[in-house]
Amino acid sequence: MAAREADAETAPEARGKITITEIARRAGVSVPTVSRVVNGRSDVSPQTRARVEDLLQRHGYRKRPAAPGTRAALIDLVFNDLDSPWSVEIIRGVEEVAHAAGVGTVVSAIHGRTGDAREWMRNLRARASDGVILVTSALEPVLHDELRILGVPLVVVDPAGSPALDVPTVGAANWAGGMAATEHLLSLGHRRIGLIAGPPRLLCSRARFDGYRAALEGAGLAVDDALVVPGDFRPESGFAGCNALLDLPEPPTAVFAASDQMALGAIEALRRRGLRVPEDMSLVGFDDLPEVRWSAPPLTTVRQPLADMGKLAARTVLRLAHDEQPDSPRVELGTELVVRASTAPLTRP
Repeated sequence: MAAREADAETAPEARGKITITEIARRAGVSVPTVSRVVNGRSDVSPQTRARVEDLLQRHGYRKRPAAPGTRAALIDLVFNDLDSPWSVEIIRGVEEVAHAAGVGTVVSAIHGRTGDAREWMRNLRARASDGVILVTSALEPVLHDELRILGVPLVVVDPAGSPALDVPTVGAANWAGGMAATEHLLSLGHRRIGLIAGPPRLLCSRARFDGYRAALEGAGLAVDDALVVPGDFRPESGFAGCNALLDLPEPPTAVFAASDQMALGAIEALRRRGLRVPEDMSLVGFDDLPEVRWSAPPLTTVRQPLADMGKLAARTVLRLAHDEQPDSPRVELGTELVVRASTAPLTRP
């Protein structure tokens, strides 16, 4: 009976019909490991490679060869949304590297909706992309698995959550940036410092908040929950958050907005109340978008190297596409405080 079952498994009519998932189950390894063997990657132990290759051979599994001249020469760049100048800076960095490499860039927005993500995956399969750069978004695990099975490398910029261990990430030193912004305000004599926070689902938001808290605690101050208001990185939430802070019985004398766009919304909220920046309230943003140097007043902010993040992500995904491993799977580029005219020493108690 066992012999007949073994023969049936490798019978000609069954050959080629087995899936990578089934190969992984029989070999006792993960789907990504089988995908590495199929794609000729070197980061698999000899024993595991031999076991997987034996199963692949027994079941007649063959990776479909690419036809001559069918290399897509495309990178997929995927955002949750595209309604921010922040996205433009990332695109600019990716496109510069891609253009120099003779590779095109396909930009998509999935808006956090499952249907959009699945539609994007169908389109990606059709165009045989060389790699995917995912920005502050999260794909369902099943879609991550499908990318692995297809042999399409993935790099995540500013991960929304904790990415898989085998997925390279590129980010910025958000904790250090949040700390530098708050320490700057403390150095000017401010003690009641408000925070317009980013979406808590994002790692970068939580890191900026933790930097804010660390700076306060370093100055012997506790976080006052009343001074922390929610935001979503858009100007409207900065406007609403600043109004909420101004409505407190004892408003803050300074505010750290966790994005430049929220800082611009806060400036407008102050203007509508007849208040001045920095005379009535000091304000610090985060990002250093091109337009904030022309705001009224020019905005003190934390510069994160958005274009450089895009460049590094593009270089990494292209290396992976050529079966080369990145120098480091987790990279955080440095942030820098840029002092302009929106902050000033505290002149009142």
